[in-house]
Amino acid sequence: MLVEDPATDDVISWNTDGSGFVVWQPAEFARDLLPTLFKHSNFSSFVRQLNTYGFRKVATSRWEFCNEMFRKGESELLCKIRRRKAWANKQQSGGATQVSPPTPRECVEEQRSSSTCSSSGFNSLVDENKRLKKENGVLKWELTSMKRKCRELLELVANYAQLEKEKDEDHSPKLFGVKLEIQGDRERDKEKKRKRAEISESASVLLSQACK
Repeated sequence: MLVEDPATDDVISWNTDGSGFVVWQPAEFARDLLPTLFKHSNFSSFVRQLNTYGFRKVATSRWEFCNEMFRKGESELLCKIRRRKAWANKQQSGGATQVSPPTPRECVEEQRSSSTCSSSGFNSLVDENKRLKKENGVLKWELTSMKRKCRELLELVANYAQLEKEKDEDHSPKLFGVKLEIQGDRERDKEKKRKRAEISESASVLLSQACK
C-alpha cells in the first residue's frame, strides 16, 4: 500500500497515531504518484474520490484524511469501506430520483483543494524553471571554457607547425653533408627544442582538461 511505502514517506505517510494519512507534498504526489494509481494526475479529483468513500479532511494546515475503516495495521477493515450512495427519494407520482446536493462544507473543501492544488502546481513549475535556468548557466560556462581551450590548442598547433617549418628550412653551413656546429646555431636549436617541449606540455594539459 502506497501510504506504507517508506520510500514515499516525505510525500505521503500515516499520521502520528495511525488513524489516517497525510499528503505532505500535494504537487509531488499528483505529479509522481497519482498517475501510478489512476489515469490522471489531478489532486482535486483525488480528494473528491476520498470524500466519495467516506474519508474526511481533519486538519486545516495540511492534507490529512481519516476514515474509521482505514487504520494502520488493521487491513482487515479495508473491505468495509464502501462508496457512499447518493440519497434518493422516489416520488410517488413519477418515481423520479432526486440526488441531494453537496453540503456547504463539502463545497468549501472542494474549492480549497482545487485552489491549493493549483497553487502547488504553479510553485512546482516555478521551482523547475529555476532549476533549468541554473543548469543552462552551467552549460553556457562549460561551452565558453571549451571554446577557449580549443583556441589555445589551435594556437599551440600553429606554433609547433611553424617550428617544424623553420627546422626544415635550416640553412646552416654543411661540410660533406654534415652540419657544422656554430655557437649561434646551437643556441637556436636549444631554444627551438625548449619551445617544442613547452608546446607539447601545454597541449597535453589542455587535452586532459577537455576530457574531464
